[in-house]
Amino acid sequence: MAEEESKKVEAESPAEAAKRSLPEPAPPETEAPKDVCEEKPVVPSQPQEYKIDDSKVLAVSDKVSESVEEKASDNSVNRDAVLARVETEKRMSLIKAWEESEKSKADNKAHKKMSAVEAWENRKKASVEAELKKIEEKLEKKKAEYLEKMKNKAALIHKEAEEKRAMIEAKRGEDNLKAEETAAKYRSTGTGPKKLLGCFNT
Repeated sequence: MAEEESKKVEAESPAEAAKRSLPEPAPPETEAPKDVCEEKPVVPSQPQEYKIDDSKVLAVSDKVSESVEEKASDNSVNRDAVLARVETEKRMSLIKAWEESEKSKADNKAHKKMSAVEAWENRKKASVEAELKKIEEKLEKKKAEYLEKMKNKAALIHKEAEEKRAMIEAKRGEDNLKAEETAAKYRSTGTGPKKLLGCFNT
C-alpha cells in the first residue's frame, strides 16, 4: 500500500507539486484605526514556512488513483462487452452461413434425386410404351394373319358349297333325264312302271 501511494505521489504532475510547495498568501493584516495625525511605519512580516500535510496528499492521491482505476475498469468493461458482442456476432454469422450452406446442400441433393427419379420414370414409361407398341404390332400382324386365314377359309367353304351345289344340280339333271327317258319308253311300249310311287301303292 505504501509503495502504491508513493507511486501515486510520483505520478502527480510537476505543476501540482509546485503549487503545493508554494506557501499560501498571508491573510491581509487588519490595521488598527489610525489617528489622522499619527502614522506608524508598517513593517513587513517574515513569510511563514508552510508544511505539507502528508495525509491530505495521500487522500488526494487515493481519490485520483480511484478515479483512474474506475475509468480503467469502465474502459475494460466496455472493451470486454464490445469484444463479447463482436465475438457473438461473428459466431452467429458463421452459424448462419453454415445453416445456409447445409440448406443449399440439402436442396441440391433433393433436386438431384428428383431429377434421377424423373429420369427413371421417363425411361420406364418409354420402355412400357415401346413394349406396348411392339405387342400392338404383333397383335395387328396376328390379326391380319387370322383375318387372311378366315378369308381363305370362307372362300374355301364357299368353293366347296358351290361344288356341292353343282353336283346336286348335275345329279338332278341326270335324274330328270333318266325319268324322261323311262317315261318315253313306257309310253312307247304301253306298259307302266312296275314301281309306283309310295302314295299310289295298295
